[in-house]
Amino acid sequence: MSNHPVTYTLEKKDKRTGARLGKITTPHGTFETPMFMPVGTLATVKTIAPEELEEMGAGIILSNTYHLWLRPGEDLIAEAGGLHAFMNWDKGILTDSGGFQVFSLSDMRRIEEEGVHFKSHLDGSKLFLSPEKAINIQNKLGPDIMMSFDECPPFDESYDYVKKSVERTSRWAERGLEAHQNPDRQGLFGIVQGAGFEDLRKQSAKDLTSMDFAGYSIGGLSVGEPKEDMYRVLDFTTPLLPEHKPRYLMGVGTPDALIEGVMRGVDMFDCVLPTRIARNGTTMTSKGRVVIKNAIYARDFRPLDEKCGCYTCRNYTRAYLRHLLKSDETFGLRLTSYHNLYFLLDLMKKVRQAIREDNLLEFKEQFFEEYGYNKPNAKNF
Repeated sequence: MSNHPVTYTLEKKDKRTGARLGKITTPHGTFETPMFMPVGTLATVKTIAPEELEEMGAGIILSNTYHLWLRPGEDLIAEAGGLHAFMNWDKGILTDSGGFQVFSLSDMRRIEEEGVHFKSHLDGSKLFLSPEKAINIQNKLGPDIMMSFDECPPFDESYDYVKKSVERTSRWAERGLEAHQNPDRQGLFGIVQGAGFEDLRKQSAKDLTSMDFAGYSIGGLSVGEPKEDMYRVLDFTTPLLPEHKPRYLMGVGTPDALIEGVMRGVDMFDCVLPTRIARNGTTMTSKGRVVIKNAIYARDFRPLDEKCGCYTCRNYTRAYLRHLLKSDETFGLRLTSYHNLYFLLDLMKKVRQAIREDNLLEFKEQFFEEYGYNKPNAKNF
């Protein structure tokens, strides 16, 4: 077994669920898990300063290999001293590999054994990304955690296609592991795929766990499938992953899915959701979602969430937030984005405390009731 620069320490397991309380140590510090990772696609969490992320309790953030490769380029970031120096963030950074873009830019790419031919979403220029190239880019970007290059097939794709895709992803993972140039400074995670097929998920997990990655991710979920299907896949996939290494569920960020994921043994999550919906005026509160642009809040001089201790809720009213957003003022985007990120990071803090006190199921029941998940036709994200 290798001595990885990213390590996981299991501190406690919930007695009635699969939830885990632990810590992940990286070259840029240790953070508690379960943890939600804010997404900074282009080396910035939109509208939020690094100091604010630290205030909220973010121990790690995520950036995007594909987008940073296109601009400003991995060589420029390496010249700046790596992502940490470039964006003035001294805690953990995880970069995804570009594999999700293989999924999301499906009308602009061609998959081959060697890699993927893209057309740039910026200018249509021809690009090529291989497992080796994806790792090389991430080595230059310098994150603490790197992701293997994989294919994320649609959840409803045919069994035969997903089987071939899983086999190719395993081959790509091995190639990426061999190409990794900084194994003493950067941890590389493998990504388990297989859509909704249990035997293919088992095969993918078996292939990847045989390669001794620093941690393991579950990909190919939260891509449009019903949440019941996602939970079903987590039920049989997460137990296949090593207990002594981090487990990361990619692309999940709704409050209910975070809690359900934790209960199935996941340690790390990420999603653009909290900042994306915030820019459209949708916020998460202890009583459910609030679309602050709605006219009902024009003369509402209460905080956005009276139970929230974030900067936004301590200082500004719903009426003011609505005014800013209706006036296209950037400060409004900052305030709603700050609140949503704080809300999810604080939720995970409360989840960790519930695991510590052996009352996670009770916490879930109370949270779901207050948030409105238990109501008929409850609005979700």
